[in-house]
Amino acid sequence: MTPASPAYRELRDQLATLTTEAFRPDLAEIDRLPTAEIARLMNAEDRTVPEAVAGQLSAIASAVDAAAERMARGGRLIYAGAGTAGRMGTMDASECPPTFNTDPSRVVGLIAGGPAAFVTAVEGAEDRKDLAAKDLEDIALGPEDTVVGISASGRTPYAVGAVEYARGLGALTIGLSCNAGSPLAAAADHGIEVVVGPELLSGSTRLKAGTAQKLVLNMISTITMIRLGKTYGNLMVDLRASNDKLRARSRRIVSYATGATDEDVEAALEATGGEVKPAILTLLADIDAPTAEKLLAESGGHLRDALGAAG
Repeated sequence: MTPASPAYRELRDQLATLTTEAFRPDLAEIDRLPTAEIARLMNAEDRTVPEAVAGQLSAIASAVDAAAERMARGGRLIYAGAGTAGRMGTMDASECPPTFNTDPSRVVGLIAGGPAAFVTAVEGAEDRKDLAAKDLEDIALGPEDTVVGISASGRTPYAVGAVEYARGLGALTIGLSCNAGSPLAAAADHGIEVVVGPELLSGSTRLKAGTAQKLVLNMISTITMIRLGKTYGNLMVDLRASNDKLRARSRRIVSYATGATDEDVEAALEATGGEVKPAILTLLADIDAPTAEKLLAESGGHLRDALGAAG
């Protein structure tokens, strides 16, 4: 694409309409300000992001309920984006196994250009819808899956292409953008448009737009996992204790949930192979570990339902 080409002029005209790309004359001399004043300005800008997210809570809740329903039937949650947006999705996906003990294949992050693009930009990858379709084809996307296209501008071809391809296969689609009236939201079953306005540095969507994406993705993954029974109250009862900190947290979680003594907590965790959820069930229902495992399996992993079944 050359500056003289019609495609370039069309792209330039599109970017001129995006609030995330807008220039702020009031900050034209920010480089001359004291460091403390720049920090104050950034902090003030960041405080506006949660309010913008609040305006989309209804749309977020509808999307989460639909995604959780598909995941309960065995579907996956798949994020697709380029640049900062792709990194946000990949990061959220990577946090789910240690936090909720999900198989890494259940929540997947795709970034334009592949895993190497997480640290090094891959030239032109974000401009190709076909790459998104190929990435989704490679993971055997199906109709029970949910694809979340992420793009601050709402026009990134990779994100839009992912949603279009997924919707064509009958998968659930969610479009997360930071501009109103975006092609991404229009292409998706559920559009979430968190309009954060112009950035402190013109066009640097790793700032407010990136923060907004992180907050929304936190909601999508966390609330979906709550709906799937991965928590008991606000306790992460399905966490994977893969290091000393998480092993200590496992003991605290069992203690908070049951009020049991340290000795009983240790015994319950030993009996369940370190698994928090069945350990809680053995203590609260006064049953052995195999019975706890059976009741949890019959309840689809929902601890409250298993407790009810235990009587």
